[in-house]
Amino acid sequence: MGGPLIAVPVSAVGEWGGSTQAGMLAGSGDVLDDYDRACEVEELAALIAVGSRGAQALLLGDEPASSCYLEEHRAFLRWLAADSEADLLATAQDVLADPATAWEECGTWETDGPAILMDSAEAGTDLNVEYPNGGGLPEQAHVPLQPGRWTVRAIHAWSDDRASVGLVQLVPAV
Repeated sequence: MGGPLIAVPVSAVGEWGGSTQAGMLAGSGDVLDDYDRACEVEELAALIAVGSRGAQALLLGDEPASSCYLEEHRAFLRWLAADSEADLLATAQDVLADPATAWEECGTWETDGPAILMDSAEAGTDLNVEYPNGGGLPEQAHVPLQPGRWTVRAIHAWSDDRASVGLVQLVPAV
C-alpha cells in the first residue's frame, strides 16, 4: 500500500477502517472504504470523517512522504526533497517564520485531543498487530494535540538551493 498519511484522533482511531477487501483500490469490491476516500483527496490537506460519531481526521494529501510533527509549531513537516535533514528543517523554519508565506486554507479541524499519524491504508485496529514473518508493527507516530478547533493551512515550498518541504500547520481557530 502506502497511501496518504492521516492524523486520526486517538479517541476515534479504532473506527478508521483503512483498506479492505470490499474496497475499490486495494480490494476486489465496489464499495468506497476509508482508504479509497483518503486517496480521492487532491488537496495538500483535508478533513475526512471517521466512524459514525462525528469525528474527523486530518489527511495529509499527496504522496506518503517521510513526515514528522513539529510540536513547537503545531505543524506536520513533509520531506519532499532535501540533501539533509538540516536543510529540510532550515527550509521549514524559514517558511514558518515568513509572514508572507502564501498558505492554502484547508478547513477547520475540531479534535478532542491527541492523534496518531499513520498510513491511511492501515486499519486503526491493526496498529498494534505485528505484520507476518517478523515485519514489525505498522508505522505510527503520536501527535500531542490539545482539544480544540484548529484552522488547517498547508503549503509546498522550495528554498533557492536547499530543500522542498510540505507543511501542514494547525492554528487556533477563532
